[in-house]
Amino acid sequence: MRRSVLQGLGFAKNLFTLYREISLYAEGYMATALELLALRDAVIGYGTVPVVTAANLSLCRGQKLAFVGRNGSGKSTILHALAGKLPLDNGQLYLMPGVKVMALPQLPTYAAETKVIDFVKQYGALDHRAMAMLDGLQLQPDLRLGQLSGGQRRRASLAAVLATDAEILLLDEPTNHLDLPAIEWLERYLSTFNGALVVISHDRAFLTRVTQGILWLERQKLRRTAQPFSAFDQWVEGVYAAEDAALRRVDQHIKQELRYLLRGVTARRKRNSRRLEKLAQLKKARADLLPAESQKNMTFGATMLSGKIVIEALNIHKKIANTCLVKDLSLRVMRGDRIGLIGPNGVGKTTLIKILTGLIPPDKGTVRIGTNLTIARFDQHREILDANKTLWDFIGNGTNQVTIGGQTQHVVGYLKRFHFTEAQMRGKINILSGGEKSRLMLAHILSKPCNFLVLDEPTNDLDMETLDLLEDMLADFSGTVLIVSHDRDFLDRLVSTLISMEGQGEIFEYLGGYSDYLRHKQARQKNQSEKPISGAPKKLSRTHQKNLSPSKQKNARSAQKLSYAQQRELDQLPDIIATYQEKITALDQELADSDLFSRDSAYFQTIVADRQDLLDKLTASEERWLVLEMLREELANI
Repeated sequence: MRRSVLQGLGFAKNLFTLYREISLYAEGYMATALELLALRDAVIGYGTVPVVTAANLSLCRGQKLAFVGRNGSGKSTILHALAGKLPLDNGQLYLMPGVKVMALPQLPTYAAETKVIDFVKQYGALDHRAMAMLDGLQLQPDLRLGQLSGGQRRRASLAAVLATDAEILLLDEPTNHLDLPAIEWLERYLSTFNGALVVISHDRAFLTRVTQGILWLERQKLRRTAQPFSAFDQWVEGVYAAEDAALRRVDQHIKQELRYLLRGVTARRKRNSRRLEKLAQLKKARADLLPAESQKNMTFGATMLSGKIVIEALNIHKKIANTCLVKDLSLRVMRGDRIGLIGPNGVGKTTLIKILTGLIPPDKGTVRIGTNLTIARFDQHREILDANKTLWDFIGNGTNQVTIGGQTQHVVGYLKRFHFTEAQMRGKINILSGGEKSRLMLAHILSKPCNFLVLDEPTNDLDMETLDLLEDMLADFSGTVLIVSHDRDFLDRLVSTLISMEGQGEIFEYLGGYSDYLRHKQARQKNQSEKPISGAPKKLSRTHQKNLSPSKQKNARSAQKLSYAQQRELDQLPDIIATYQEKITALDQELADSDLFSRDSAYFQTIVADRQDLLDKLTASEERWLVLEMLREELANI
């Protein structure tokens, strides 16, 4: 009896053990099932120098990652590998069976005779999904690809990827050449997408709205954080701070090894040889930790000041193929203005720039260009680039030297600051990628003296490091800037006035950046009586003041001034700015302690976060002061 009971208990125990093993296996399988795509100890390249080593990445359903890094660092190569289009040099690529991956390349290929609808359905998309994507991206289904512009073909390629039932989307610069309505539509679509997403983009606003994590490729290392993209700069600062601490420790080791080495050069040769090898290893470790060369001190070439009035346009009209692009526009641009120009693709932004800068005449009206103007242009089509020239000849203009701000430097040293290798400098421009051509354009503009900068879609294909460089340069630029861009964050950081072209010749002007434009536009839509500056302005502009009688001009001047609240805010802002600067200086003194991170890393991170918060507040206060001061000056000149 006892034996049978024990046997029964043993059977029950075995059954329970088996049940538990099955449960654990099922739990493990379910956990693994959530992993759609993975890299394990991957080395990726083209059989030569890898772009990343020992890369590990797990991508699960619902994860949406921003993928950032310098142009040429290998982001697109890694996306090719994730899509299975490029074999790994080493390691493993895992893709869950049955999972579909779709990749949007940076430079898609097209067959000119293919209809748009057929191109979008090439991956098996159903009719209703294909039409929905074309409608969202504003494309005509019956047109042929050869009839489309470069931006429209880019939209067609994006529609073809999105129309599929893919569970993983790998998108390489999807917002390039899209206008703001299309970008906003894409944001809404990707926000509701329930699969996995990895997206390469320079558009900070887009990444902030769409993604929840960050991949950062830097010096062949693939780093990842679950923080939102809005925390990217703070995260990078923390990474570099930790590396700085490690760098200081390596420096101490180097000094120690040098002291040991110098004590006995003639004795203990074997031991000293080992120390030399160790010293070489330490120096290599130090070199690996050093951040990229700083570009913050780069400025435009100096030139004389322009006249106070840069451009004065009066009642200008322009039509192309019976489409009205500009209608009765009067506008005055003053020295030092920072003006952004936005509007849908095809609305006439580039045409308006050409009219205002004297490249083409208006159909009616007059445009007067100010005195002493030296214009530098960033052309979105890169027409000034000679594809058959080398980078060296293009920048050096046939010489080995380039003069920046009155200082002469070698072409090689200058181009290295834009991350070009000497081999690239000796190669032809036509082999460069889109981002590299944009960087070369930027290097060209920097090398020329100017006091009026015209930037037509400058942010396309630029990495964030180069964008930050451009923003820093423009912040220090003393001349006038006119920018066409769809990058909302870029506009918010740089412009003080935004001109919106809204079709049928209607053009509105808003004080501030893109965020201010949104607020003013909402208010304008509520007040339907507001008129555009093209046609009949709601309030008198400086251009129209001269048409008033002397008594009316006096009344207009007395009525146009800051409100009491605005003037009070303007008076208080300098003290607020000074307070923020003092607090940041105090934190910088604490961060100067080389042992702080190793002694109390949590406190170190707190200081870094507090400093970033103060820096954000300082920037906002400075920008607010600038807006109010410019408004005060503008009203005073009316």
